[in-house]
Amino acid sequence: MPRARHRPVARLVALGVVAGLVGCTPASASPDHLTLVGFAVVRAGHLEARESWAETPAGAGIGWSSAFGASGDQSRAVASGLPADVVHLSVRADVERLVAAGRVDETWDDGPEGGIASQSVVVLVVRPGNPLGVSDWADLTAPGVEVVTPNPGSSGAARWNVLAAWASAGGSLAPTAGPAAGEDYLAALLSNVVAYPGSGRDATTAFAAGTGDVLISTENEAILARQRGEDVEYVIPPTTFLVQNPAAVTTGAPASAQDYLDHLRGPEGQRALASTGFRPLGDVGDVVVPGASDPARPFPEPSRLITLDDVGGWAAVDAHLFGSDGVVTRLQQAGA
Repeated sequence: MPRARHRPVARLVALGVVAGLVGCTPASASPDHLTLVGFAVVRAGHLEARESWAETPAGAGIGWSSAFGASGDQSRAVASGLPADVVHLSVRADVERLVAAGRVDETWDDGPEGGIASQSVVVLVVRPGNPLGVSDWADLTAPGVEVVTPNPGSSGAARWNVLAAWASAGGSLAPTAGPAAGEDYLAALLSNVVAYPGSGRDATTAFAAGTGDVLISTENEAILARQRGEDVEYVIPPTTFLVQNPAAVTTGAPASAQDYLDHLRGPEGQRALASTGFRPLGDVGDVVVPGASDPARPFPEPSRLITLDDVGGWAAVDAHLFGSDGVVTRLQQAGA
């Protein structure tokens, strides 16, 4: 595989910063005003979804305050008192933190969607023309390849990225899997990481500015970057991972908050999310998505799509990879 021109860059760890709320009002202060707290890369989708909801009787005249940032940082902020009526976060653990803090009811995932509001797949973002010929996960461990991925300590997107890499290399907690399945690959991959920005959005910004050769990201983020004029391409590996993002209303939120979340999960809300690169949860009809590799066929099926159920469930995998003595935690500490 040919080597692209080296881009000098210092190894860094960027801390995710919670975006400030504009015109912030406490949760449930008014049925005519809602506060949304979300992970960074879902912002554009919500702007579209709000527009379609505003055309309904329930959404007409509702005002908004919003905060978007790294999912873990946003979750911790809401747990500590940041106002929120609706939360849309990257990983289940970030909502469960709010359940433990009394900010979200424990029945938040009882609906038919299991609490999920958006979904995507993990992709590899490359430079124009794909100069390194990246096509699969193994290409990311070649000598000298500079990889960018968000920081797993702050970003839910980063956890999905690492989980996809690990699972694609054979990692699983299923009884038939070896105890170290996927770990050698993760060690090789992380040794090539040159930047750990704080969120998926920060990682895209760093890559677009010239950092690294390959960005591990989600399809929706890659599509949105292209919609915004970034000169990048993306590759869907033959084996990749289904990313599903949870959302919930907070305790004491007005009824309009649940109505908005129902709209987001419905056909119009999912079409809005699809327009910014998220794969719809159900059938929303034909949709053309500018920025997709093929706008008329924006969401091709990977050869193999791994899910959380395939690898042992999120809670166990999260502890195995990202806990205080988890695989990724140990590898990052060893490479610090």
